[in-house]
Amino acid sequence: LNPWDVMLCVSGTAIACENALVVAIICYSPALRTPMFVLVGSLATADLLAGLGLILNFVFQYVIRSETVSLLTVGFLVASFAASVSSLLAITVDRYLSLYNALTYYSERTVLCIHTMLAGAWGVSLCLGLLPVLGWNCLHDHTACSIVRPLTKSNVTLLSASFFLIFLIMLHLYIEICKIVCRHAHQIALQQHFLTASHYVATKKGVSTLAIILGTFGASWLPFAIYCVVGDPDYPSVYTYATLLPATYNSMINPIIYAYRNQEIQRSMWVLFCGCFQAKVSFRSRSPSDV
Repeated sequence: LNPWDVMLCVSGTAIACENALVVAIICYSPALRTPMFVLVGSLATADLLAGLGLILNFVFQYVIRSETVSLLTVGFLVASFAASVSSLLAITVDRYLSLYNALTYYSERTVLCIHTMLAGAWGVSLCLGLLPVLGWNCLHDHTACSIVRPLTKSNVTLLSASFFLIFLIMLHLYIEICKIVCRHAHQIALQQHFLTASHYVATKKGVSTLAIILGTFGASWLPFAIYCVVGDPDYPSVYTYATLLPATYNSMINPIIYAYRNQEIQRSMWVLFCGCFQAKVSFRSRSPSDV
């Protein structure tokens, strides 16, 4: 057994377990039906499928050796991870809208916008996953192979370019969110004639959290995306594994950042596992703009 494949399988198992719990909580709790939790559920579903894809890829690689199965599993992984990244973009857009259009955020128009974004994200992800299955592969032309067989160089270049575009959009939106947060803090300071320590701490914490979110996302995916462009299939496979494994960690971290830190999900977990809720434990419901 290749130890790198074992680590990817272990990573996939952890990803599947973490995100299956999030999906179960959201499905179990009728209260978690707001646009924010719909987006979190989409992210958890995509990461859950990605984790299952890593497990299936390991099983089929060592149990069932077939070109057709290889194409299916690779296409499944591409679609799942693409849906995960697209859901992260949708969450970023939602956070921006919740601050930029705070007065009209809780409207039917917002719900329609969220569902449209998710439909487009999953539609594009499914198309990207189907490309290798429909013939955009290097099974019959090994010179066209990329560092991720059986994907072609042009295919991984397209995927990397799409990631860079999404990353830049998220970077721009988070910068705008930071500006809005700082502007709100400044307006509060003008109304109260000074910026209190609590406002300063809250603003600093919000900006730091945004930096951690974007930094984690970039640190996870950027090395693999860059290596997909500059790497060569003749390079040692350890380079591919060393950049791909951290990318999978993003799906492992997502539930912690976007789900388990949320007070409503914590309360639903308490009810799900304990069957009751202790009134003496207080929870504060977070708004979509909370970071």
